[in-house]
Amino acid sequence: MNNKKLGLVFFPAFDWAITPSHPEREERLLYTRDQIVEEGLLDLPAIREYRPKLATIQDAQRVHIGVPDIASLITDAHLVSAGGAITAAEAVMRREVTNAFALVRPPGHHAMRVVHGTRGFCTINIEAIMVEYLRRHYGLNKIAIVDTDVHHGDGTQDIFYHDPDTLFISFHQDGRTLYPGTGAVAELGSPSALCSTVNIPLPPGTTDAGLHYVLDNLVLPVLEDFRPDIIINSAGQDNHYSDPLANMAITAQGYARLAEKLNADIAVLEGGYSIEEALPYVNTGIILAMAGLDYSRVVEPDIARCPRQSEDNTRYIAQLVGKWQEIWGERETLRREAIAQAGDFWQRRRSIYYDDSGIQERQSETVRICPHCLGYQTVSTQAEGHSFGVKSAFAAIIPRNSCNACRTQAQDALYKAKKENSHDHYFLQDKEMDVLQQI
Repeated sequence: MNNKKLGLVFFPAFDWAITPSHPEREERLLYTRDQIVEEGLLDLPAIREYRPKLATIQDAQRVHIGVPDIASLITDAHLVSAGGAITAAEAVMRREVTNAFALVRPPGHHAMRVVHGTRGFCTINIEAIMVEYLRRHYGLNKIAIVDTDVHHGDGTQDIFYHDPDTLFISFHQDGRTLYPGTGAVAELGSPSALCSTVNIPLPPGTTDAGLHYVLDNLVLPVLEDFRPDIIINSAGQDNHYSDPLANMAITAQGYARLAEKLNADIAVLEGGYSIEEALPYVNTGIILAMAGLDYSRVVEPDIARCPRQSEDNTRYIAQLVGKWQEIWGERETLRREAIAQAGDFWQRRRSIYYDDSGIQERQSETVRICPHCLGYQTVSTQAEGHSFGVKSAFAAIIPRNSCNACRTQAQDALYKAKKENSHDHYFLQDKEMDVLQQI
């Protein structure tokens, strides 16, 4: 007997699209909605539909530092998309449903902590906003995010790169062959959170067989070791063999079996741009699997054109999984060595391009390595765009449970930067106090 109950949240965002013919437009969800209604899924007792709530600016600022401010960079559609993810999460936390799936847009996993505009179709990170909402309102601590989008979730990685309590697992088409060009195995997290970021860059042409080899031999064992309070699936569907923006070969059945095995508490839609040939079938399969119902008859009409996985890819994937099994087994030693090598501070410099906004950002980040807490971070960012010229900001970020010394040092670093007057905007993001202040 099936005792599962799935919560569904739909938000197609009729009033938001990058352009009318852009792959990220409202038709993405309308075909799915039609398929679900036609199949009578919303009438099943195992499925309950919810209306999305509106997230607040504070919910967004709990995660993001918008330059000059997050409110000027987004629309109500972004807040409803984030609010839809929160609605799904609350339904699970209140035990009204066993799990939930938020089919919402705009997507979010390319949106980083600092936001100057839209990149990779994303402006705010809806999964990250949901995660921090759950921590603030429900006291959750250890959270796992499994990103199954074909594109590396570089924004989600950036937001949680210094947090050992957030396990971010991303399998994606190798960044050497696809936007955004990141997601290599070597991107493991900063020293105090080393190996909390698990990137699995897969070769073009990976099929269901390759995906499930990774899932069975790496992802599921890593999740079992981490023992999260909750599992979130950042559920991109552009690994499908018909997707126009990528080169993978996953089927609706492959996705449905993934959803069944992963058994995520909450799934949130990300990418997927084969609007008619893939999304109605993939989403139907995922919904049935999450609801504990039979999905065996969900098959694409053109399934015969899905390619087979090459022997070279099969060998490569097995080697990749083996490499990660070694890293994961040595993670505590690797973390101790990284902390010792970093000393008091860890730093990185990056160049970040906003493809949808024509913005080039240069960013410098410093993380305090503290023996008593997670330290603090400072970020210096300068962006150049056609519409605004050059703008810059400096931010100090105080994470949860920071010691008094780190809190003081973070504030001192911010006021020192402001005194030097080298930036246009100055921010203090205090996770413990749940505030973002512009100084």
